[in-house]
This record gives sequence, C-alpha cells and structure tokens, in this order.
Amino acid sequence: MSKVIRIGTRDSELALWQANTVKAQLENLGYKTVLVPVKSTGDLILDQPLYELGITGIFTKTLDVAMVNGDVDIAVHSMKDVPTALPKGIMQGAVLKRAATKDILVHKGLDFLEAEGTIATGSLRRKAQWLNKYPNHKVVDLRGNVNTRLQKLEDNSWNGAIFAKAGLTRINVLPEHFIELDWMLPAPAQGAMVIAVMEQDVFCKEAVSKLNDHFSEICTTIEREFLKTLEGGCTAPIGALAVIEDKDIWFRGCLFSLDGKQKLEIEKRVSLKENRNLGRNCAIEILDQGGKDLMADIKASLDKS
Repeated sequence: MSKVIRIGTRDSELALWQANTVKAQLENLGYKTVLVPVKSTGDLILDQPLYELGITGIFTKTLDVAMVNGDVDIAVHSMKDVPTALPKGIMQGAVLKRAATKDILVHKGLDFLEAEGTIATGSLRRKAQWLNKYPNHKVVDLRGNVNTRLQKLEDNSWNGAIFAKAGLTRINVLPEHFIELDWMLPAPAQGAMVIAVMEQDVFCKEAVSKLNDHFSEICTTIEREFLKTLEGGCTAPIGALAVIEDKDIWFRGCLFSLDGKQKLEIEKRVSLKENRNLGRNCAIEILDQGGKDLMADIKASLDKS
C-alpha cells in the first residue's frame, strides 16, 4: 500500500466534507491518501441557471479531465451531479452508504403556502414540482454552494428556498426553520456519494471497492437507469426514488413539464431479486404514456432559452 491515492474534489465546503469522508475511510483501511481540490465550471459561473450552460456534467467535468490527465487517481462526487454516461476510461468505483434523500424547504414562515409566495431553486425538477403543487407561486433561480445559497435566502425577500437535506446536514448548517417535502421526488441518486476511478487503475479500483454499499448501489442504479432512459442527454424535470423494504424494492418516478402543469408518474413494487432493468422499464412506460412528446417539448424549450 505504498502508493498515495490522490483524491480529486471540488473545493466547496460540502465537496471537501465528502472527500474527507472518503479519505478517512480509505486511511482506516491502511491506504495513504491526499486531497487535490479543483474548482469546477459549475462553481465558477454563478450568474446563469445550470440548464442554460449546456454542459454535461458541469460539476464533474473538471475532475474527469484531471483523472484522464493523471493529475488525480479518484474523484468524489455527489452522485446526483454525475452524468449517467461516464467518460471513456472512467468507471463507477463505489457508492457509499446513502444519506437522507429528501428535499427540504428552508423558510421564513409558512403563511405564504396558502397565498402568493416566492421560492428559490436552481433545479428544474424542484421548480416543476413546486409549481405543480403551488401554481400561484413564483420560482426564482438560485445558484452557488450551500452556504452561498443560504446567505442569498437571508439577504432576499423570498419566502423560502429548496435544498437537499443531506447536504445541509453533512456540513452542519441545517437551519431551525425547515420542513421536509415528503411529496417531492428527489433527483435520481440524491443523498448518495460516488467514487469515480480509472478503469485501468487496478490498485485504486480494489481500494475503493471496499467502501461500496451494495444496497445503495442497487437503488441508485435503478434511479439512474430511469433518468438515462428518459432524458436522452436532455436536462429535464425528472425525479426518482428506489427504496428497499424487506425483500422488495419500491420505486417511484416522475417527469414534469417545465411549468409543472403536466405530470407523468409511475410507481412499482417488485421483489429485490427482480430489480434488473426496473428503472429502464419504468422509464419506457412513462415515454409510452406521453413522455416522448413531453421530452421533445422540454428539449425545444431549453434550446430556445
């Protein structure tokens, strides 16, 4: 174990927390490691909504390049940020045990829910689901790392902003005033951390495989299959969640129009042994129920923006 594993990570507080978690787990197994922080395009360009930037893997691309160039050996990501198709030569090395999957609303009081209000989020998925439930509300764009977004909420007159609970919990910035959005389906693989590794790197592949959580891997694979089959490379308001209950898998998936008015959803419960192609098959059902036309409309609208 003389090789030092260079861990690539974004330099936000949350990304560094995630990378340090992997670092500690590898070192507990006897491996030597060092962190190599980099700044991604998604962290540098904060004045445009993510979907307008038109870059696949905007938070992962810089680390992909660093891996291919041999500057880092592995990369740690929030799995929901990782494109469903990994670059040539890079593979999924491990999915760590998943944290909370839910979205939360950080708010300044909840009276606005039954009236007019303004909510902030940079996510098409969150925006569409919010407008579907609260069509009279306004949704404004919110970008930046977790701390930046919390500060922007504080500094503006918005009623609330939507966050992933896992991110705020990990760096201990979960505010006092929040509610869990039980009705909102999360992004595929939300709450999960993934380690990317080069396919040819036998040493690092073996090392990170020891951190893999089998059940988290199964659930996130199903959700990402659903996403991959639906999106065809297009950003869209897609939610998915697979949960293992006893010996079953309970899957829920949804696709919304950008304005939240159209909603296609599916729910399946199958035996854990029958999880193969579950996400793909559910996505095909959605596509056959009008999803193809809806995805074409979404792509056309985003291409114009």
